[in-house]
Amino acid sequence: MLQGYEEFTESQIKILEHFVTNTSSNIFVIRNVPEVIKGALFSRYSRSTLGLRSLLLKDFILNEDTAFSSIAGKHAEADASQDQLMAIQKAQNFYDRILDGYGDDSIGELGGAHLAIENVSMIAAKMIEDNRIGGSPLEKSTRYIYFDQKVNGHYLYYQEPVLMTSAYRGLFLDTCNFLFDTYSKLIPPLTAQIEKGFPKDPEISKTAYTAALRAKVLDCLRGLLPASALTNMGVFGNGRFFESLIQKLNMHNLAEMQEIGKKSIQELSKVIPSFIRRGDPAHKHYQATAQFYESMQSEIRQFAQHHIGPSVEKMTQPGARLIGSDPDAVAKVAGALLFSSSQAGLAELQDYCRKLPEEDLSRLLDAACSSRENRRHKSPRALEHAFFTFEILADFGIYRDLHRHRMLTQERQLLTCSYEYYIPPEIAGTEMEKDYVEAMERAKIAYDTIAAELPEEAQYVVPMAYNVHWYFHVNLRGLQWLCELRSQAAGHPMYRLIAQEMARQVSTAFPAFERFFKFVDYEGYELGRLGAEIRKEEKQQLHP
Repeated sequence: MLQGYEEFTESQIKILEHFVTNTSSNIFVIRNVPEVIKGALFSRYSRSTLGLRSLLLKDFILNEDTAFSSIAGKHAEADASQDQLMAIQKAQNFYDRILDGYGDDSIGELGGAHLAIENVSMIAAKMIEDNRIGGSPLEKSTRYIYFDQKVNGHYLYYQEPVLMTSAYRGLFLDTCNFLFDTYSKLIPPLTAQIEKGFPKDPEISKTAYTAALRAKVLDCLRGLLPASALTNMGVFGNGRFFESLIQKLNMHNLAEMQEIGKKSIQELSKVIPSFIRRGDPAHKHYQATAQFYESMQSEIRQFAQHHIGPSVEKMTQPGARLIGSDPDAVAKVAGALLFSSSQAGLAELQDYCRKLPEEDLSRLLDAACSSRENRRHKSPRALEHAFFTFEILADFGIYRDLHRHRMLTQERQLLTCSYEYYIPPEIAGTEMEKDYVEAMERAKIAYDTIAAELPEEAQYVVPMAYNVHWYFHVNLRGLQWLCELRSQAAGHPMYRLIAQEMARQVSTAFPAFERFFKFVDYEGYELGRLGAEIRKEEKQQLHP
């Protein structure tokens, strides 16, 4: 794991020691920083090339405009750290007694921490974000930041230790370097081509246009980035979330996950030790959980290898398909809408709604959505009584975007080069297509070679343009939020298509539910970020 590329002076380290648990490791916790500053810091973090410590110094601590010292207090008080350690130890003893005496897991939700996880692969980022409840992750964006930087002459991608000590070392390094070389090579010609096709309107500021143009270019080229590409994350979570996350990381087969788990518990133990102690591999709870997980996974894999053969077809066409729903969903939602306004039983209300005339049923459903003025107006929980299962085949970049909707059930298969890959229309049919296709084909050769022996480690060489197979099991309320949000003009054009398609398929299968997707944007846009960048600039002018 890449470390040490950030260098600080002695005076800077002295300052940082008060605000982070580690000034040299790529895993550390933010401390002694008010919540308002943490929120602003992590927000800036997702769109910055700087590490969190450098950003904290440059944009907050040393920035006079933030009045950081007035908000956070003086950082040079020597006794503060010792007092804090004593307070943590006292709290740990207290919480340990509560946990041992009552075993109430919810106590772990009373304490939280901000954890910075830097220079980890995109595979690791997805594994961390897969933990749904109690944590809020924010990841570095591929559409605002160029990923072709080099540190000490090397591109930034995770050098998986098993691969680096195997016969595939050279193949892995050469393939990843070629992918990054191609990514970097295509930035200038693609920028010029898109700029020529969509010249700047004189009425639009250069800043907004340039930002939208950059986002368009990077959206097209992100498919060349291998899954080993390094990213940064900021994660806020309660103790229960971190305990579960650390357990899963430590139980994972990949060395990177285990390393992140080990470093995370080291750093989190400095601020919320009692809440994450059962994530320690030495703890009896962890050992019992690990034994169960390993046994379960082993038996499932054996069953799959024995029973799932070539005769079982797989999804081959990219897109989303609705494969599961409840034919009684409309009546169930309608009955649930009436529940809190009556004294009747839910089952009886739902049965009543099955017999309602179409006109009355429509009036009831309209009442739940006709007053919505924008997508941020949350629909009632009654919509959670309708469930849908979608199977999706789309590139890994789209998966990364849609996967962030964690309040649903989702699962993916291993990354492979077995499915087709996506070629952006801006590249297809141009001189750039040859370079793009060559990079994809070289990656497939490398993947096929490595995966024959190391299928999990081989994922690190898979470019983001290759399709991945996953599913969503989601209720109507969650689907409404997902489709309305991810279909907006500023979104990536390909995940917009998936969001639009899911809304269409549900509306076709259940016409009564179409009214709940009123803010799905079905239009197409060339420079999708342009409107958002213009609004951003207007806000800055109003509030400089």
